[in-house]
Amino acid sequence: MKLFECQQCGQLLNFQNTHCERCSRVLGYLPDEGVVTALEPLDSRRWLALAAPGRVFRFCANDAHSVCNWLVPEDAASAYCAACRLNRTIPDLSNPRHVLMWQRLEAAKHRLVYGLMRLELPLSNRWDDPGAGLAFDFLAPSAVPTEGPLPPVIMTGHNRGLITINITEADDVEREFYRANLGEPYRTVLGHFRHEVGHYYWDRLISGQNWLWKFRELFGDETQDYSQSLTRNYEQGPPEGWGERHISPYASAHPWEDWAETWAHYLHMLDTVETAYAFGLSLSPRAGKDVNLSVMQNLDPYGPIELDALLSRWLPLVYAGNSLNRSMGQPDLYPFILRPAIIQKLRFVHEVARASRGLISRVASDVDTA
Repeated sequence: MKLFECQQCGQLLNFQNTHCERCSRVLGYLPDEGVVTALEPLDSRRWLALAAPGRVFRFCANDAHSVCNWLVPEDAASAYCAACRLNRTIPDLSNPRHVLMWQRLEAAKHRLVYGLMRLELPLSNRWDDPGAGLAFDFLAPSAVPTEGPLPPVIMTGHNRGLITINITEADDVEREFYRANLGEPYRTVLGHFRHEVGHYYWDRLISGQNWLWKFRELFGDETQDYSQSLTRNYEQGPPEGWGERHISPYASAHPWEDWAETWAHYLHMLDTVETAYAFGLSLSPRAGKDVNLSVMQNLDPYGPIELDALLSRWLPLVYAGNSLNRSMGQPDLYPFILRPAIIQKLRFVHEVARASRGLISRVASDVDTA
């Protein structure tokens, strides 16, 4: 993630800031420009952006719920920003806990959309593009009835461009319970978003495309029965030696899950290396003789780069990050090992994502949605 600064006073800002701590300016994010901007009020709803002189904006309608700081042009057809137009269903906001869970989900989703825009991936919402658009359902489990059948279990997952997220994934206690019971070393809200959107991009970029033959060569035959594969995974666990070819145990369940897990890790790498780049970090260990661990974080990971250049920044950063976390008694920042076969899969993801660049759809929506 990039860093930003207040155009009024030069204060360092981050992506979620809504007010400048130094000069108290109201702040908003301009998605097309990729910048957090200080604002000058024209009236109660219209703002001039210091980062886009002469243009008038208003906040996304979801600003009313403190879940979005993105701006839309004054004359935009929709009341919602590009990220919020991806929503199909939101939880019942009369429940205060639902509001809190939704706020956490939106923080992660907006960060996801930021990255997808930085990659210039094809991204359209279901209202504008019913056939290929992306949509999110944020669902809350119903109360258990006193009589009759139990309510259906809400499963986080993807189905033909519709991503369903159980809002309890935003509850730290619930998520930790499933993380421990499923043996997952890493389970986060943002990780869920990046994984599930990987399935969406498999449908858009791989299925029926020239990439399919190479996908099968690296990940396997996706036509094998998906339900049986997941059942086998949950009943028997990952196969012996899974770590030589798969980024996580779950990635070994089926080629689609292998792709989605690898895709998510690729997005993790990009966002983290960009943050290191934004801070101008450099690493020069005072012990050991591995020259590869000494590196300047001087590379924009979203630029025209090869995967090897990205990895040369990522691996030292992970080594240092894991060491810092251990110093605080925290789990490793990145508890995964990138074996050669996994790096080949990451290289494929990198090639597919870069080849699709420029296909992004930014058609304004005529449909207002939460």
